[in-house]
Amino acid sequence: MIGTIVNTACIIAGTLIGTIFKKGLGEKYTTALFNIMGVVCLALGTSTFTQNITKSEFPVLFILSLAIGGIIGTALDLDGRTKRYLAKKGGDSFANGLITACLLYCIGTFSIVGPVMSALQGDNTFLYTNSTLDLVTSTIFATTYGIGMILAAPILFCWQGMFWLIAKLASSSPLLQGTLVNELAAVGGVLIIASGISLLKLKDIKTLNYIPALLVPVLWFLIKSLF
Repeated sequence: MIGTIVNTACIIAGTLIGTIFKKGLGEKYTTALFNIMGVVCLALGTSTFTQNITKSEFPVLFILSLAIGGIIGTALDLDGRTKRYLAKKGGDSFANGLITACLLYCIGTFSIVGPVMSALQGDNTFLYTNSTLDLVTSTIFATTYGIGMILAAPILFCWQGMFWLIAKLASSSPLLQGTLVNELAAVGGVLIIASGISLLKLKDIKTLNYIPALLVPVLWFLIKSLF
């Protein structure tokens, strides 16, 4: 778990650094950072998707996942409920920032594969690389949205901890074989792109309504392993 602990600590450190610098920034600079984070989401989301969809054994699974997940999430109004709750704590901008930060930190090859490699092989290379990226990203997010971005740290810890624990308890499980990680990352890449579009105010896609899409590949591999 050392890799995940380091990753979590980097987000906390980056948030604190960014919060200090935020005090000296004017509105136009904050807006500029806000816009660039939207562009970064588009770039990282596209990179994550293209790298993983080519390794997929089921190229249409991500489409089905997003469609099914979107229907479930919309019915439950996940995006609306979450944003309303966060908006009460820090406003609409804070809500959008925290949601985007969590997606960037948690949904990616490093953040999914890293804990699995750490648990199975004791290799924390991916997690240390992810830690460096998140240190920079969290600094920028905090510069734009403030100290509240530190809430993303425990979310990342639980997310990576879940994959680490699953890998430890089920090292020979079919769920850790095949292309499950690639399928999750491909779906995640699309979610990050959607978040970037919302940040740039091109269209409010309500990204959180599509979060259940991440469960569909897991269910698919569970069913597949039974036959």
